[in-house]
Amino acid sequence: MTLMKTRSICLGTLLFVSMGLVAQEKTPAAPAKPAAPAKSATKDAQPAQPATPKKVDKAAAYYHFSLAHMYEEMMAMYGRSDYANKAIDEYRLAIENDPSSEYLNASLAELYAKTGRIRDAVNEAQDIIKRDPDDLEAHRLLGRIYLRSLGDMQSGTQSREVLSLAIEQYEALVRIDPKDPDNHLVLGRLYALDTQTKGSKDLSKAEKELKTAIQLDPSSEEAVTYLAFIYNDAGETQKAAELLSSVPQDQRTSKIYTALGGTYEQQKEYKKAIDAFRQALNIDKENVDAMRGLAQNLANDNQTEAALAEYQAVQEADPQDATASLRISEIYRRMGKFDLAMENLKKANALVQDSLEIPYNEALILEAQGKYDEAATILQKLVSHPLPPDARAGDKSNRAIFLERLGNIYREEGRPLLAIETFHKIIDLGGDETARGYQDVIDEYRDQKQWGDATRLAQEAVKKLPDDKTLKLTLAEQLADTGKEDESIQLAKSVLKGGPDDRDSYIMISQIYMRLKRWKDSEDALVQAEKLSTRPEEKEYIHFLQGSIYERQKKYDQAEQAFRQVLQQDPNNSMTLNYLGYMMADRNTHLEEALTLIKRAIDLDPQNGAYLDSLGWAYFKLGNYDQAEENLRRAADKTPNDATVQDHLGELYARTNRFKLAAAHWERALDEWNKSVPADVDQQDVSRVTKKLESTKVKLAQQTEQQK
Repeated sequence: MTLMKTRSICLGTLLFVSMGLVAQEKTPAAPAKPAAPAKSATKDAQPAQPATPKKVDKAAAYYHFSLAHMYEEMMAMYGRSDYANKAIDEYRLAIENDPSSEYLNASLAELYAKTGRIRDAVNEAQDIIKRDPDDLEAHRLLGRIYLRSLGDMQSGTQSREVLSLAIEQYEALVRIDPKDPDNHLVLGRLYALDTQTKGSKDLSKAEKELKTAIQLDPSSEEAVTYLAFIYNDAGETQKAAELLSSVPQDQRTSKIYTALGGTYEQQKEYKKAIDAFRQALNIDKENVDAMRGLAQNLANDNQTEAALAEYQAVQEADPQDATASLRISEIYRRMGKFDLAMENLKKANALVQDSLEIPYNEALILEAQGKYDEAATILQKLVSHPLPPDARAGDKSNRAIFLERLGNIYREEGRPLLAIETFHKIIDLGGDETARGYQDVIDEYRDQKQWGDATRLAQEAVKKLPDDKTLKLTLAEQLADTGKEDESIQLAKSVLKGGPDDRDSYIMISQIYMRLKRWKDSEDALVQAEKLSTRPEEKEYIHFLQGSIYERQKKYDQAEQAFRQVLQQDPNNSMTLNYLGYMMADRNTHLEEALTLIKRAIDLDPQNGAYLDSLGWAYFKLGNYDQAEENLRRAADKTPNDATVQDHLGELYARTNRFKLAAAHWERALDEWNKSVPADVDQQDVSRVTKKLESTKVKLAQQTEQQK
């Protein structure tokens, strides 16, 4: 039936031909009747006459065009290449009878493009443009061909050449038909790609074309969302938010709300992002991009259970989404559910090949379980291949992340030399990673109480990277710890610029003042930091720091109030859970609640040496000495240079009448305090331990004398 219908169309066309109907304008005319066959040559034939130019025969042209169109339809219907060849032959015959018809030439060029004969299509279109530089269809065809070629190419010189050709065609289209918003949209995209390819930051040409597209068609969500995208990509998130918010609410599509959510996410306005993504899903419940955005921002906003549920919904909507499985794995790891974390990581691994993120997350799970050797083996493999000299910034950043995690595992294992060697490799990466590497090495020197090496390296870092404010503040902290108070404060204040970026600087200055025990100055600096804090998590961190300052001054009620304020906003803040729990246990108050808080912190970070010490100390205060010893020994293994842990072990062994062990750990505590800077030592603790050690040594001497 389909074939008969096609034949009916063709017969109808021939009927129009036989009736002498002639198409006007650019459509070639059909002949009134088929041309008569040429007579055969005979010996009586007249001598050949000079060739004369063939007359334009629009009727014949239309006849062959009709056949070409019929074969083209049959090609599309049956997918046979012989029909394509016949259509091309008929188009050529049509053009032969009407060479000036741009419509016929354009139709042939279009057919070449459809059948993959791109070179022929380009040549045909270019010939048309040579004859008529303003031929819209020829420019459109070339533009589409170059766009398609761009999508098939990898980056390189050839790709850049094709990009230039595409831009040339769409510039012509905009010139010829300036009222078509789609042409401005595509040209804007091409300009943005060209800017990215050249490594430039000038998006003015792209911006102009996209704004024109929006002006011509205010309802164009493609133009609005793409302009927002390039604003976000350039870091101009406020412009993006204003553009998307300018669309009237009753005209906002699911895609526009999704773009708005992504913009708020980039601004770290997570609650606004959550609301925007939910609006997108209200309009289109199957918008998987909005589901992903909602899940990510729920996680960003510490709404862990809700984020998990939303990622599971993404997983159900798109079972091939490896990222959803990966994010679910990360959430389970943070919840301490390592079996479920590994199960979902395996799901992600089955869906994607050659991912660096999957083995890295596997290493994180193994590390959280205390399987350091297995975690280190995975990370060593990730960093085993040298980066090429022309490695991209993203590749260097990934390498720095892997090296940093590997170095931290060596720290956990008590292998400081390997940790320092690994962190130095980050410095060697150069570029944006240099400062990160310096910071890691300095921190390790500080952990090992190698104060001279820490100061030397901090000075070297600042000299090499004089504009890096974090390194300057690190050097200022080091100078404060080594007694150069005035020089430290002067350097720290030199990084203040009087803008919103000063928040982190004020926090660091507060910490320096706290280490110098200049409490009022420390609190004042935090007040300034709080004024510059806009997001909830930023304010939470300020309250945590305020609590720590109050605790150091023994203002326990104020400290507890600050810590509980943090937990009200973020019940899973492990630092605050541990600090509040330890403070209560150390003061021998609310011991059961203290134990509960610390256990929650341990669930979130089970290998943290400081948290294990807190847990052991809480058990000690409760009189559960076996569990106290187990956790305090684990803490000592992880943080062997921590004087407080050694002191706690001394207390435990003295309480259980193991005085020799008590004396050994108190001696170790005093030795660690002697190697520490004044900021890390409470002289009351030193006096207390010294007296206990002396008393214990007397008891040991008496026991020895009695044994004689």
